[in-house]
Amino acid sequence: MDLGPILIVEDIPYLLELMEVTLKYKGYSVITARDGDEALSMTSVEKPALILTDVLMPKLDGFSLAHKIRSNPKTQEIPIIFVSATYISEADKAFALSLGAVRFLEKPVEAEELLLTVAEVLTQVPSALPPPISNAEFYRGYQERLEAKLADKREQIGRAKRLVDTVPDEQRPMFEALLVQTEVQRGQLETELATVRERLDEGAVTEP
Repeated sequence: MDLGPILIVEDIPYLLELMEVTLKYKGYSVITARDGDEALSMTSVEKPALILTDVLMPKLDGFSLAHKIRSNPKTQEIPIIFVSATYISEADKAFALSLGAVRFLEKPVEAEELLLTVAEVLTQVPSALPPPISNAEFYRGYQERLEAKLADKREQIGRAKRLVDTVPDEQRPMFEALLVQTEVQRGQLETELATVRERLDEGAVTEP
């Protein structure tokens, strides 16, 4: 059977390249996107056999991408694997599975684990996916995940700031870089949470 390509959605260039090279080396056809918006456009052009997606991304993140993919009858059967370093709590994984994800991998992912998981998903008999959740259910669940993750990031920022002021000079650049990265992620979360709250407040949760 002629399968479509594997779509990798990842906003960090070196991670995107690493997964792309790993899969291409084993003979898979691969296409890539840097955010959920780009990925969504690509699925309308050619139907991927599988989507590997990060969660925390600009423009349209992985959870929102999965909800849109699963809410569209033309794409709802495409299997989705989440790959994340941020959303890794049991509650995060449960929400991902409620969206219809077939697997959840934590970063950093070893090449062997990535290849085994992809091969299993593509060769095994597809398991029945749960029906797509409503927009209202999605936004409520998504808001809970964003609020929990934002609290984590704020705590991490506080710890990083304290360390920047106390660690030896040779270690300071490392923690300064960590602080900047975490502040960027906090900003992404705050922006997305504001959007979700606005949608809920305005009742903009009409069904697809």
